[in-house]
Amino acid sequence: MRVIFLNNSDQVAQWVSDYIVWKINYFKPTKINPFILGLPTGNTPIKTYKKLIKIHQNGQVSFKHVIIFTMDEYLGLSREDQRSYCKFIHNTFADHIDILKENVNFLNGNAEDLHLECERYEKKIKSYGSVHLFVGGVGKDGHLAFNEPGSSFSSRTRIKNLSKDTRISNAQFFNNNIDCVPKLALTIGLATLLESQEILIIATGQDKAIAVQAAIEGNINHMWPISCLQLHQKSILVCDDSSSIELKLKTIKYFQELEMNNSVIVD
Repeated sequence: MRVIFLNNSDQVAQWVSDYIVWKINYFKPTKINPFILGLPTGNTPIKTYKKLIKIHQNGQVSFKHVIIFTMDEYLGLSREDQRSYCKFIHNTFADHIDILKENVNFLNGNAEDLHLECERYEKKIKSYGSVHLFVGGVGKDGHLAFNEPGSSFSSRTRIKNLSKDTRISNAQFFNNNIDCVPKLALTIGLATLLESQEILIIATGQDKAIAVQAAIEGNINHMWPISCLQLHQKSILVCDDSSSIELKLKTIKYFQELEMNNSVIVD
């Protein structure tokens, strides 16, 4: 696992957006050979999306031959509902770049057959081979997408019960009323995520500190879904100061030294 320690959430957003742009431009996507990008929703990626939009507007990257897969969606919300993740990804990112509308993929929480919808999504991802880079955030309990603690590392896209803590965290998008937050959602599975060629997880804020500690210093544990990053051959965790306060100083210094050596190799 590669761990990047930065001072604040602005620096994290800049690093992540620059990395995404570098990956796309290095890949040199075409219509026949597009770049497959997985993206999250929620508060964590908003600053990154704003920076990506600015970089695009400056002519430094094109998303014309990029295909996006989002991580999850609530059950029972229409695609036009402002609280849906479909609407979120369009409002905060997709509508502000040159991506083709048909290249933005999302789960349909109103599908007549939800199990078939999950199978459709898995097959759509696999039809491209694999996701080149899947970017995500992490919950304070270590959940990735809506894979709550206890989720199997072999899990696939499926219907998932949302924990009370997750619903409390997301109540801010529902007028701070937890009763309005759906109790069920569709989510990619941890196995789906782990099949990506590369995974980049963003962690900012003190409330993510225990999850960050579990990811880096803890054992692989299904009660901490973020620990699955230890199983991936190419995963990156990007943290700010606040999210790393539970880590041992020697752990931080160790990864900082590795990153310095990595920069020398890259140069």
